[in-house]
Amino acid sequence: MKKYKIGYTAGAFDLFHIGHLNLLMRAKEACEYLIVAVSTDELICEYKNKKPFIPFSERKAIVESIKYVDKVVVQENRNKTAAFEKYKFDAMFVGDDWKGDDLFKETENFLLARNSCIVYLPYTKNISSSKLKQIIDELL
Repeated sequence: MKKYKIGYTAGAFDLFHIGHLNLLMRAKEACEYLIVAVSTDELICEYKNKKPFIPFSERKAIVESIKYVDKVVVQENRNKTAAFEKYKFDAMFVGDDWKGDDLFKETENFLLARNSCIVYLPYTKNISSSKLKQIIDELL
């Protein structure tokens, strides 16, 4: 039996790479049912100040095809408390590169008061969509 019944994670999943796969695989190893929220193009532009390389519909299709993912939902904002209220997950899975970020500190307290938690998973070093985009830009 897995530690959590319902797990949740969210991300842009732009230029899908092994770090994304590792996050989804590790999250699924810990929960019976994994919900993955994929950020809209507009949300990515809003908080990253840049347009995603892969359009939302394609990023969503990629994530839906991953065997570790049970359900894909649209992430239109970064409000983690609203996500909890909607999906009632037992654990939110996040890369440990976010540990200490104000958004997640607040979310940790909110979730703990509701018998849920944040599980920080190891960030896959030496790979990120930002690094991939930088390499692509240098080649062009």
